[in-house]
Amino acid sequence: MKFSLYQYVLHTVKFVSITLCLSLLSAHVYAECVLLLHGLARSSYSMANLENALLRNNFNVVNIDYPSRRDAIDILANNAIPPALEQCEGDDIHVVTHSMGAILLRQYFSEHDVETLKRVVMLGPPNQGSEVVDALGSMPGFYWLNGEAGLQLGTGKHSLPNMLGAADFDVGIIAGNKSINWILSLIIPGPDDGKVSIERTKLSGMNDHIVMPVTHTFMMKKDSVIHQVIFYLREGKFDK
Repeated sequence: MKFSLYQYVLHTVKFVSITLCLSLLSAHVYAECVLLLHGLARSSYSMANLENALLRNNFNVVNIDYPSRRDAIDILANNAIPPALEQCEGDDIHVVTHSMGAILLRQYFSEHDVETLKRVVMLGPPNQGSEVVDALGSMPGFYWLNGEAGLQLGTGKHSLPNMLGAADFDVGIIAGNKSINWILSLIIPGPDDGKVSIERTKLSGMNDHIVMPVTHTFMMKKDSVIHQVIFYLREGKFDK
């Protein structure tokens, strides 16, 4: 009887130990690190819905907050991104950007290699600039609202987005085709999200691109967009 009880306890302990080890292994496999980079004149709070969804799906998340209107894009990138990368040391790294956050990332990648980088998803990125900056950049108040970085987002061939070159990393891009700012949409040729045309979200070397019925301002909060972000991070393609 004592022997049978001993065997039962031993097998139970072994079973619990194996189950725990498998759970820890599974958590390690899926606990990849995701950096979030918000857009111009926004804050990390704007990415909170996405952050929470990623955490529920077993990703580690670093939601970067940076003063987007204070400096030029190269300074913003070099101040914001390295400390965030340090928090993901040892993990595979994904990055999800909104709007100008994509240009910060491209700027940083133009000068630095990130060996553990896995995938990038860009939401509404002005990868070829925005006509809004061309039309309104010289108007009183634009600099006060958008800072030096905002002035760098024009569509000219010498604008920063158009000087950074093609993507040499795995990137999927989500563009919106709904607008809540019809005045700005009048400035932008073709379908747009209220700030950036669909065409100008595209980037040479991108791996995938989809258009969704969302606006530039709120796309990162939408469940449908969040689903596509997580799907891309896991599968390397969008759920079409």
